[in-house]
Amino acid sequence: MRLSGDWLAQEGTQGLCAALTGAGYRALFVGGCVRNALMDRPVADLDLATDALPEEVTRVAKAAGFRVIPTGVEHGTVTVIAGGVPHEVTTFRRDVETFGRHATVAFSGDVTEDAKRRDFTMNALYALPSGEVIDPLGGLPDLQARRVRFVGDAERRIAEDYLRILRFFRFHAIYGDPAEGLDAEGLAACAALAEGIATLSRERIGAEMRKLLGAEDPAPAVASMAQAGVLAQV
Repeated sequence: MRLSGDWLAQEGTQGLCAALTGAGYRALFVGGCVRNALMDRPVADLDLATDALPEEVTRVAKAAGFRVIPTGVEHGTVTVIAGGVPHEVTTFRRDVETFGRHATVAFSGDVTEDAKRRDFTMNALYALPSGEVIDPLGGLPDLQARRVRFVGDAERRIAEDYLRILRFFRFHAIYGDPAEGLDAEGLAACAALAEGIATLSRERIGAEMRKLLGAEDPAPAVASMAQAGVLAQV
C-alpha cells in the first residue's frame, strides 16, 4: 500500500528524507501523518522516525542547510525546519523500564521495537519517503476497520501512561466505527485501571477531554466512559 499527499511531496520534506537516507540512515514517517493520510483526513504534524541518533540527525540536517531545534534530545527528538515546515525527528526507541509516564528508554536501530512502544496499532504504521507503508505489528487491518486497539497487552500500555484511557475513548470518537463499538479488550482494561486517572494532572485530563468533546459525535464514547466507570474519575 502506498500513501500520497501534498504534505509528502513538499520539497523540504523530501529534501530532509533524502539527506538522512543519503547519509545511510532510515527516514520513516510515523504516527498521525500516516494514519490520517490513510484515512483521507487532513495531515497536520509531520513526525519522522529514524535509526540516526539525535546528534547524527542534527549534523546531517545542518549540512543540508536545514535549521535544527533540540526540542527533546534526551528523548531522542530534534525538530528540523525544512521548507518552512517543522518535522519532529525521533530516533527509534525501546523501553528499558517504565514508571507510569516516565519511562527509561534506550535508542534502537529496530523499527519493530519502536512500534511496540506506541499506544494504538493505528499509530504504529510507518511510511517510506516514497509513500510505501510499513506495518511492523499488523495494524493496517485495524485502521481499515476503524478499530482502535492497544499495541500488545492493553493493561500494560495503559499502566505506562494512564492518559491512554482517555485517548482510547477519544480515538474511538474520532476514528472508530460507531457501528462496531469499542474494542472489548481495550474497554475492559480501561475499566480495570480507571482509578489510575487520579494520578494525572488536571491540565492533561482537561486537554484530552476537550479534544474528545470536539469530535463530531462524542456522545457514544462519553456514554461508554460512564458505563466503564471512567467518567467518574475525570
